[in-house]
Amino acid sequence: MAHRQPILLIDSPSLYFRAYFGIPESAAKTGDGQPVNAVRGFLDMLAQLVRTRRPDRMICALDHDWRPAWRVELLPSYKAHRVAPEGGEVVPDTLSPQVPMILEVLDALGIPAVGADGYEADDVLGTLSVTQPGPVEVVSGDRDLFQLVDDAHPVRLLYVGRGVAKLDDCDDAAVRTRYGVPADRYADFAALRGDPSDGLPGVAGVGEKTAARLIDRYGGLDGILAALDDPRSGFAPGLRAKLDAARDYLAVAPKVVRVATDVPLPELDPTLPASPADPDRLLELAQRWNLAGSCRRLVDVLAGDRS
Repeated sequence: MAHRQPILLIDSPSLYFRAYFGIPESAAKTGDGQPVNAVRGFLDMLAQLVRTRRPDRMICALDHDWRPAWRVELLPSYKAHRVAPEGGEVVPDTLSPQVPMILEVLDALGIPAVGADGYEADDVLGTLSVTQPGPVEVVSGDRDLFQLVDDAHPVRLLYVGRGVAKLDDCDDAAVRTRYGVPADRYADFAALRGDPSDGLPGVAGVGEKTAARLIDRYGGLDGILAALDDPRSGFAPGLRAKLDAARDYLAVAPKVVRVATDVPLPELDPTLPASPADPDRLLELAQRWNLAGSCRRLVDVLAGDRS
């Protein structure tokens, strides 16, 4: 089915972490003092996205497994610095209780939220980006999702690194301008460059410019590794030595960085509701958690004409 309006695929953890750190707890609490800053901020972000992007569909992706075993098996350092002493991800104590609140409000609104065991939200987004009819707009502050950009489908990344109000609307040309590589080579680029936030060491001495130059010259990691075995390939001796020393890492890192696009997901109806699926439940949640303003803003924009 062809669509004129986009589907918004929401990286929920990216947005609710951003909301949590962007709104002081003191500014958003329930009557008994429980912080709801992440919930309020998340709902306000959705309202602004619906108002400005005018989608006809939306799905919120969830982290059912923030550090999948299959990625850790390939690269033990993957997100290792974010593991709490008792196990699990380091998450602020006052954020964790807000995630179920977000899910309850989404359910009352009728906006689907989905995750998959053994996969991150990124993988859910990757799968939805290739299975949902376009146009597709992925909303995230995660750089790894630049790899999903595909002008042919089309898939764009609405990158919220500077916030939802100042999002960067990225097609393939924007990815090339930003990083010097096409979107379909971003995973190779990220593996070479590394990413401390995900525990990816990268190749020592290879930064963004060198990584982009190598990909431009050799086409990607496969071409780079093949050229290492060719004495006529033109590598500077120092760079050849650095890449050669990183062969084992480069054999697995792209698989870790690359977003899955074959996650088993249930059938979903992504159609944005014009009115809440359960208005009485939504009203009760809004009153209980002091979310009346945010819920009203989102309900109002959903009821508006998005044609």
